[in-house]
Amino acid sequence: MLGMCRGRRKFLVASLALLFIPALTWLYLSVGSFQVKPLPLSPLEALSSTPVGGAGERQALELRVRVVEEENRALRRELSRPPRSPSAQLPSNNHRGNQSRTHSEEGTGDNESQKAVTVGNSSDCVRHPVVDKCETIHVAIVCAGYNASRDVVTLVKSVLFHRRNPLHFHFITDSIAQQILSSLFHTWMVPAVRVDFYDADELKSEVSWIPNKHYSGIYGLMKLVLTKTLPSDLQRVIVLDTDITFATDIAELWAVFHKFKGQQVLGLVENQSDWYLGNLWKNHRPWPALGRGFNTGVILLLLDRLRKLRWEQMWRLTAERELMSMLSTSLADQDIFNAVIKQNPFLVHQLPCFWNVQLSDHTRSEKCYKDVSDLKVIHWNSPKKLRVKNKHVEFFRNLYLTFLEYDGNLLRRELFGCPSEADHNSENLQKTLSELDEDDPCYEFRRERFTVHRTHLYFLHYEYKPSSDNTDVTLVAQLSMDRLQMLEAICKHWEGPISLALYLSDAEAQQFLRYAQGSEVLMSRGNVGYHIVYKEGQFYPVNLLRNVAMRHVNTPYMFLSDIDFLPMYSLYEYLRKSVVQLDMANTKKALVVPAFETLRYRLSYPKSKAELLSQLDMGTLFTFRYHVWTKGHAPTNFAKWRTATTPYRVQWEADFEPYVMVRRDSPEYDRRFVGFGWNKVAHIMELDAQEYEFVVLPNAFMIHMPHAPSFDITKFRSNKQYRVCLKTLKEEFQQNMSRRYGFAALKYMTAENNS
Repeated sequence: MLGMCRGRRKFLVASLALLFIPALTWLYLSVGSFQVKPLPLSPLEALSSTPVGGAGERQALELRVRVVEEENRALRRELSRPPRSPSAQLPSNNHRGNQSRTHSEEGTGDNESQKAVTVGNSSDCVRHPVVDKCETIHVAIVCAGYNASRDVVTLVKSVLFHRRNPLHFHFITDSIAQQILSSLFHTWMVPAVRVDFYDADELKSEVSWIPNKHYSGIYGLMKLVLTKTLPSDLQRVIVLDTDITFATDIAELWAVFHKFKGQQVLGLVENQSDWYLGNLWKNHRPWPALGRGFNTGVILLLLDRLRKLRWEQMWRLTAERELMSMLSTSLADQDIFNAVIKQNPFLVHQLPCFWNVQLSDHTRSEKCYKDVSDLKVIHWNSPKKLRVKNKHVEFFRNLYLTFLEYDGNLLRRELFGCPSEADHNSENLQKTLSELDEDDPCYEFRRERFTVHRTHLYFLHYEYKPSSDNTDVTLVAQLSMDRLQMLEAICKHWEGPISLALYLSDAEAQQFLRYAQGSEVLMSRGNVGYHIVYKEGQFYPVNLLRNVAMRHVNTPYMFLSDIDFLPMYSLYEYLRKSVVQLDMANTKKALVVPAFETLRYRLSYPKSKAELLSQLDMGTLFTFRYHVWTKGHAPTNFAKWRTATTPYRVQWEADFEPYVMVRRDSPEYDRRFVGFGWNKVAHIMELDAQEYEFVVLPNAFMIHMPHAPSFDITKFRSNKQYRVCLKTLKEEFQQNMSRRYGFAALKYMTAENNS
């Protein structure tokens, strides 16, 4: 009887505790911003309606009541402490005070977040690590060669599209990728983005001793030496492969660093294929790995801790030991990372697999997401890339193509509220533009002269071997999408190097890529440099395009042509011989190639001067623009050319605009002339002012092929204001010539007035 009374008394205590716990919990939530282990209320609530009976049940009840009492004491201790400020709980590299705008971490692979039970509104009581609004996120990427430099742009676009933080890209590159990417970012001018380059060639000796069968070659091992390569004061970095696409803000991934515990220094996603399980085929023997192993397409590196752990020595010793039996790596750096983790599992912090959804054949990637909103990072880690087999590959492919063809100019977004490093180029540009009069009828013409167009050099693979005799010549031209069909014909007519500037949108650049890759003629030519200048503004920047193509000529001489012209079949060799014959190396000459035209889309191209003269007499060919713009080529003196057997000199005349071969160091075209009108005339005038001698070649010719009128010539003919502005620009150019060349330039003013 006494035992029963005691049991009832304890039951009463438990009931009273249940009444006070909600009130205490409310008080706790309103006072502090800390987290308390939730109380196991539900079992007692269930028992409160159950009659007590039996010694076993009484003992269980006593045990539960003691637990509740212990929880109450712990709660009182927490309530007696002063509340902690959020800033004290959330360490960050950059503290910006009240300007801070945070990003919550959504999933980190830490089981504690899965086990936590929230009380009431979880968003009020569960604190996640955050990223300061203005904290710089560091991203490291290994990139080498022409193709990788093109592929990485899609990754960069996807990151820029979602980002809300300043970014600092660290590119480990060969000389090719550095040239391409440095030019791209310099002309892209994205606010709050900094780019640094590290010479991969200097790192080759660090990893060249490791035999590697992976298609990435020696560059696939470079991530192993990032602790040594990146600045010593850089504490953490996100490392990405070039075949990654982001579907979320990279700040969410950066926030995962706050979840690292103990000696964790590597954040990785589990490998989603069976590669490291060793069951893909008979006698398949992969490198050692922990379970399924980890994929290194996305890595979070705590660099400062890795250096303290002597990472360099750790991975080298592991690689040396495993190579004694494995002989080579199959998956480059990934094999060595996994071998190190196998021996030291405490180093790794496992990320949820949506941070690296791996789209190679036969993977478990479908288990990483249930909905589109679950996707964070997509990894095209198969050599097949977009042709990989996957249940949802069409969705992934469309997402990738969206960023592939996305207008990169739209990513020049300011990050408001964050101070950015001074960009002198951008500041000078803004100052220059602010000095222009927006009420000027020719404002748009003047503005175009200073517009910085995003430029991607060497869009396709390029190979050039310099000639030993220093007579090599590069054909220079520019084009837009509507002249693409001329490329194959020009390549058949000109076997020498070619430098082309293409004015395209991002989507058109991909159409061009598909066109080129499907052309046997273009793919068989490695000595053609394709430089993409991305569209911006309403005018065709013809002289900017010519200058871009000229700047990337690798030969001593260049032939300044237009994309609508087909040079005679042997012109390349003929010009090289003329270099020696006319002592081009030691004199300032512009060799004139006479220009002709046909109105026929199908032309039996003349194989010699004699055939050309015959077609000229029959009316199949004409001297270029004789019926609409005679002055442009009249000084060539076609009557004399018909019978000439040796080069002859001609004098400059007003509106002269021949096609010429000059030395590589000749002056560039004047950018103020855009669209149609005076773009070549001004350049020839500049050559004459610099005392170039115009020499007509007696056995050279080129033929203009017919095409529909360009948009710019249509505007010139139909828009009076266009013509007025062109006249104004001409006068300003002539005045500039007078200031630069003094008395000698007066003839240009006189000639223009008399013409």
